Amino acid sequence: MSDTPSHGPVKSIMPKWVRGPQDFVGGVALIAIALFALWASSDLQGMRGFSFGAGTAPRMFAYLLLGLGVAVMVVGLLTEGTHLAKYHWRGPLFVSLAILSFALMIRPMGLIVTAFSSFLIAALGTPETKWTETIIVAVCLTAFCSLLFPYALGLPLQMLPKFMIR
Repeated sequence: MSDTPSHGPVKSIMPKWVRGPQDFVGGVALIAIALFALWASSDLQGMRGFSFGAGTAPRMFAYLLLGLGVAVMVVGLLTEGTHLAKYHWRGPLFVSLAILSFALMIRPMGLIVTAFSSFLIAALGTPETKWTETIIVAVCLTAFCSLLFPYALGLPLQMLPKFMIR
């Protein structure tokens, strides 16, 4: 008997002509994002001939992303690559929840409470979180944001929750 683990054939849902499944799927995802960006920026003016406007930069970057996506997809078709890796949902889920909570809490709760709680929600995205360090960083970032946005940038942001302000 051998002490090394056996590496049997890997089952794949991809067709045989896809030699690098991870690159191929990544390229398709980049193409999908680029097509969405092109669609979303289609009603913005600019980038028609020599006319520059609000749609110039989004469409320019979308075309670059589209080209990059096609290149990555072609690499997945032509070269041997890794199989699809297991998807870890925890990080994207908690970062998305942190963004959503920030959007919903900023007006009623103010910048200080919202920034601190959003940072803590995002920290739940990894099991490696050390809470003492996370709270220290959250306090420092909240203090920095509390000085940056209303004072350095002059944005009219409410700092404290509405129930604490007369």
